[in-house]
Order: sequence, then structure tokens, then C-alpha cells
Amino acid sequence: MAGSNFVDYVKIFARSGHGGAGSAHFRREKFVAFGGPDGGDGGKGGSIILQGDQQYWTLIHLKYQRHQFAEDGECGSGARSHGKDAKDIIIPVPLGTVAKQIFTDEETGETRTEVVGEVTEHGEQLVLLKGGRGGLGNWHFRTATNQAPRYSQPGEEGAEGAFILELKVLADVGLVGFPNAGKSTLLSVVSAAKPKIANYAFTTLEPNLGIVEVRDGHSFVMADIPGIIEGAHEGKGLGTRFLRHIERNSILLFMIPADSDDIRKDFDILLGELTQYNPELLDKTRILAITKCDMLDDDLMEEMKSHLPEGVKSVFISSVAGLNIAKLKDMLWEALHE
Repeated sequence: MAGSNFVDYVKIFARSGHGGAGSAHFRREKFVAFGGPDGGDGGKGGSIILQGDQQYWTLIHLKYQRHQFAEDGECGSGARSHGKDAKDIIIPVPLGTVAKQIFTDEETGETRTEVVGEVTEHGEQLVLLKGGRGGLGNWHFRTATNQAPRYSQPGEEGAEGAFILELKVLADVGLVGFPNAGKSTLLSVVSAAKPKIANYAFTTLEPNLGIVEVRDGHSFVMADIPGIIEGAHEGKGLGTRFLRHIERNSILLFMIPADSDDIRKDFDILLGELTQYNPELLDKTRILAITKCDMLDDDLMEEMKSHLPEGVKSVFISSVAGLNIAKLKDMLWEALHE
């Protein structure tokens, strides 16, 4: 992955700003011997906020900005002047970003994470750390029995923490298959995406997104995800690094080449890897595309149907020859709207 512009996992350390202290000031005017309290409030410290931005598709901009520190609020002053609030730190992130806070046990040194939230829409904000509130000035503490309070509040302290930001690609259809199953070729044919294509395993080292146009001006988003191998859920091959991107897809399009030794067995292996990674993936709609079918005649395709997994909609395609590509797009569109 060296030199890749696609980054879907970063750790950052963030600190929100302290609130400014309130002022313990008294009026000092000519001809007014005993001016009352007029100390103003302190300003709020800056917060650390994630904000969804559809112009971003990777977290690479945070790879070299792993420390995010907000400024403190200004202190209050006389004449009930309010200290200036500090600016919030707004961190733009791609849609589909999940934030997890890291907690470390001081005794054992063990770490755990808790999900803070996720950002899935443009402009949506997620507060990681709130800035400290400003302290109240002494003007707030005057009473009938204490008309000259010398007390004012200190500003509230900010907070700090370590966070993991994880990107899960947002797409309607995710392509699932072994390396070199024809996923990138299909994406290049049905969309304007130009993924790297070659006849060897792991050509695709990062997810590629393409917008697929269907009838009547409709469209959906398709994601080409790096190939899965047996044992991927245990970290083999490219491991679980990209399996999480499948979690967000509405439909899983399984792709198995026609020259497979056992299509049903390959399908079961792929399904097993997804299930062991996250059993909830079983709830997603599945469609099977048998790829590289340009060399098959109708009789052979008919014969192969008996070897396909039961209960799964299937279609024989060839991206190179354009065989049944329109039919596949219609199947996917209909499945998305069932």
C-alpha cells in the first residue's frame, strides 16, 4: 500500500480548548466611589468536530495532521465584557466515517474502543470533544447581602482523547469475489470509473467507486472491493482491511468466473468469509454473476445452472463482450427497490 492515496484508517489525538475565566472586576468611574461588580464571563473553548464532506473520499489529509488542538476561550473583563469564544476545529471527513475513542486501562495498559458515532451525510457534524464552558464573572454573584462579590468562576477545562477514524465506503452495490474474478473490468464497463486491470491477483489494492446509470436517468453507486481469499476474516491476503467496506452495501454482487472448478463451493467460501467477519452480512440481498462467459454457448450455460447455489438470483455475463450487462444492471436496480 506504499504510496497509495487511499487511506481508510487513521489515529488522531485531539484536545478541546479550556473555557476562559470569568472576571472579578468592579466599576471604576470618576465620581463613583464604590462601583459595583461588573466582571464579564469567559469565552467558550473550541470544540473538536467532524463534518461530512462529499468532496472527500479518503482520510489521507489526516495522515499528517494527527494532532488536533483547539484554542482556549478568552477571559472576561470589566464592564461585563464577554471573553471571545475560541473557534471550533472542524475536520472534514468523507461520508461513511466512523469515529471510535480509545481508552487505556491505567493499571493493565490494555486498550478498548467505544464508538462515538458516524458521519454519513454531507454537512453532518459529530462532536468528538466539547470545548470547556467559560466561567461566570462576579456580576452574576451579587446579592442583597453581598453586593461586592470578589468571586468569579474559572473556565471549565477542555477534554482530550485518542480516536480511531475508520472509513466504510458508501455504495449501493458491493462486488464480492476472489482476486481476478472480473470485478474491476465490470466496473470499468458499467461506469466511468477506471480501475487498474490486469490478469493477476490483487490488482485492486483499494476500493473503487463508480456511478452506474440505468433506465430513465436513474443511477446507483457500485464499489469494487479488493479480492477476498479463503481465510480473509483471519487476516490472510488483504485480510479484514477491506471487508468492512462491504458492511455498508445494500446489495452484494458475488462474481465467480465461468472457468471455476466448482462455482457452488467458491460461492460458499466467499459467503463463509463474510459471515465469519460479520454475521449481519447474511441479511443483505445477494446476486450471483458468472463472469467471463463470452466463450460459452447457450447449451453449456443451461447445463451450468444446475451447479449454481440454490435460492440466489444469477446471471451469466461477459464484461468484455457486453453479454447480459444491461440485464445485470436491471436486476441490481430492481433489487435495490424491492
